[in-house]
Formats: sequence, C-alpha cells, structure tokens
Amino acid sequence: MKYLLSLLIAFSIFLNPLNTLAEELILAGGCFWCLEHDLESLKGINYVQSGYSGGDLQNPTYENHNGHQEVVLVDYDPQLVNLAEILRLYLRNIDPLDGNGQFCDRGDSYRPVIFFKDKIEETEARNAIVSASNELKVPLENISVELKSQGQFWLAEEYHQDFAERNELKYKFYRFSCGRDQKLDKLWGDNARSINLWSE
Repeated sequence: MKYLLSLLIAFSIFLNPLNTLAEELILAGGCFWCLEHDLESLKGINYVQSGYSGGDLQNPTYENHNGHQEVVLVDYDPQLVNLAEILRLYLRNIDPLDGNGQFCDRGDSYRPVIFFKDKIEETEARNAIVSASNELKVPLENISVELKSQGQFWLAEEYHQDFAERNELKYKFYRFSCGRDQKLDKLWGDNARSINLWSE
C-alpha cells in the first residue's frame, strides 16, 4: 500500500509539477478586475483568480457578497517569486491610506485586506506595511490595510475572470475613469505599480 501511495504522489507531481510547488495568497484591493490584471504581470505568478472572501455568507455572488471583499487568489511559484515581492507589487497597486474602499469603488467590499494563512505570511505582511509606511513617509497608523486570517475563497463568476483581456476597451475605460493609475502615480511616484526595492 505504501508503495502504491508513493507511486500515485510521484505520478501527480510528474503530471502537474507547478501545482505541487505552488503557494497561494489571497489579497483584497478594490476592483478585482484591476488587481488580477496588475498581479498577473509578475514573473513567477502561475495564475490569478477573482473571487470573494472575508465574510460568512456561503456561496456569495457578485449581486450578493455582503460581508465579503472582492479578492484575488494568487497562485505563485516560490522558486521564481517570493512573498515579499508580491506584497510590494500589491501595495503599490492600491491606495493603502484608504480603508473605506479603493479609488472610485467605495464600501466594505473594496477595503484593502491581506489574508494570511500562518505566522510567516502574517510577519511578511506586517513588514511590507511598515516598509510602505516608511516609503510614503506617513505614520504606520495611517496605513489602512487590514491583516486578517485566511478563510474560504469563493471563485467569482466566469465573466469576471481575466476581465481585462476579455473586455480590453471596457476595462481600460473603467480603469481610467476610476482614476486608479492617476492616483497611484501621485501616491507612489516612480515606484507605482513596480517591485522596485522599498525606498525608506
């Protein structure tokens, strides 16, 4: 039986080595269309999925996800990209000073949240927030990104997945009219949307 189990594990690794090595991270930062698109650009990210998390409602939908945030699940290869780089890119793609929503999207669904699964991720997230505070030259208490223990991730409807690629013109119009990039440039300067090392 042990021999058979070992063979099954080896076979599954052979068939899909990426999933065996992959780590996952759940992040909220306003519209999941934007966050999904921004994070997919990073080398080492296998895929990003839009969804809902953070609340108690079972089987949330876009029409009813009360208590949940719009989130993305980031599946990444830790041999190619580390958690610190992902968190740096995430923070520079949001407004971490705004705890009441992001850009033109307001309310609880759009609050910035880092969901951690263990102490290591929690520590990495806290370190990233301190670095963001230093780079922005604001007191730590002004950073409004919540750290929250990871719960269930609910996959959003199919039409939300890869929205930027499937609906390029609509996505670009939404992003521009929401003022996302304009605000990011004003807030982060040359480091907006980048994984450049923190400047403190």
